[in-house]
Amino acid sequence: MLRYLFSNELNHHPKLRDSMFQDRADQFHTRLGWDVSIDDHGEERDEYDAMNPLYVIWEEPDGSHGGSMRFLPTSGPNMLDDHFRNLLDGARIRNSQIWECTRFCLARNAAPQVSAALMLGGCEVGLGFDLTFSIGVFDARMVRIYRRLGWSPLVVGTQGEGREAISAGLWSFSESRAETLCEKAGIPRAQSRLWFHLSRHQARIELAHTA
Repeated sequence: MLRYLFSNELNHHPKLRDSMFQDRADQFHTRLGWDVSIDDHGEERDEYDAMNPLYVIWEEPDGSHGGSMRFLPTSGPNMLDDHFRNLLDGARIRNSQIWECTRFCLARNAAPQVSAALMLGGCEVGLGFDLTFSIGVFDARMVRIYRRLGWSPLVVGTQGEGREAISAGLWSFSESRAETLCEKAGIPRAQSRLWFHLSRHQARIELAHTA
């Protein structure tokens, strides 16, 4: 199932939390060879995880992480502004209705439909929080994946060519887009809506109990 959890809600789901950061270490450090920080618990985190981002997480039946991505409003610190502004010719995007999406991660054993489910989750975030766009940085290998899923971004800046190309793109949200992604993921539209609303309702209950 899809869960939508802000960072300050993760402690209520320790198995999901720990396996997500461990899978991030496995994907970004071990498999992709990125220069990322791995802690003593074998988990990958960066400074943006400390800014209370929203995580869209595919939870496996045993409560572990199957895939995830992270959202932060561009009105505050974000990776695009801090590290990839060259893709926008130095321009800055500061808009509370545009959220940056980063750390798209899949567990090694993730089923093929998990990618589509995560993209569906991203669409639910846009619709549920009344966003205008999400924005993200992606490399050339992701272009084919976005195309296959039927939700390619509007590219707003690119540097490099071929396999070395790095781009920034914008994704817009609509009910028709969500319905298409539901078909790709094999998830009924009503079920997807329910997961989003249940996650937010449960989060309010959990935070009220800890207040």
